[in-house]
Amino acid sequence: MYTKSLLVCPLCYTKDRAIMYSNRAACYMKMEKYESAIEDSSKAIELDTGYIKALLRRAELYEKTDKLDEALSDYQRVIELDPSIHSARAACVQLPEKIKDRNEKLKDEMFGKLKELGNLVLKPFGLSTDSFKLQQNPETGSYSINMQNTPKNS
Repeated sequence: MYTKSLLVCPLCYTKDRAIMYSNRAACYMKMEKYESAIEDSSKAIELDTGYIKALLRRAELYEKTDKLDEALSDYQRVIELDPSIHSARAACVQLPEKIKDRNEKLKDEMFGKLKELGNLVLKPFGLSTDSFKLQQNPETGSYSINMQNTPKNS
């Protein structure tokens, strides 16, 4: 229904078209077609940058698809437009911690995969990643790698 409406609605009626895209996004969301819903929500926002309902819907969709940074950005935009929307304010409080947890998890996964790769490369030389010590510089966040002296068994 909304697709047909968009086909016949003149392009000059941007607010009406924004509503149609947003409503079609709601339908896609109910059908769990999240990427299509995000696309339509984005089109609605392009047509009407202050369309709070479309911003909230897209933020929720971003959360459902684990695009937390994008969700936070949309919620922050909603608060700029209307600070009284409590759901957006609550999300702006909760999402930074979720983003931090997700990033830590990704970092741990990355280090695990790097360790596996390192062990694969070092094995022919009788070494492993356990032969090295990884140390983070608290000031810069960068890492240094030092070889540890392991006592040989005589």
